[in-house]
Amino acid sequence: MKLSCKEVSFLISESLDRSLSLRERLGVRIHLLMCRACQQMARQTRLLRDAARRHGSSDEDSPSSGDQALSEEARARILANLQQTTRDNTDHE
Repeated sequence: MKLSCKEVSFLISESLDRSLSLRERLGVRIHLLMCRACQQMARQTRLLRDAARRHGSSDEDSPSSGDQALSEEARARILANLQQTTRDNTDHE
């Protein structure tokens, strides 16, 4: 099963929310052996996931009031940057 960069980017993102099937995992791994752009995207995704898990698991770092939470503007900027990175990576198909 040959996957495009776009499909691999989608599956990497999907893997944050669900377990990929064996076929999907194998397709992603084979693609990652050949594609540096998708390797970078996968590393960035793992880094973000790990940072979110570390931050979410620490009770002392969790905001007790709204002053430490991200503003909607900050969330929008982060989302826009992530989407741009995904588009840039899929352009390397």
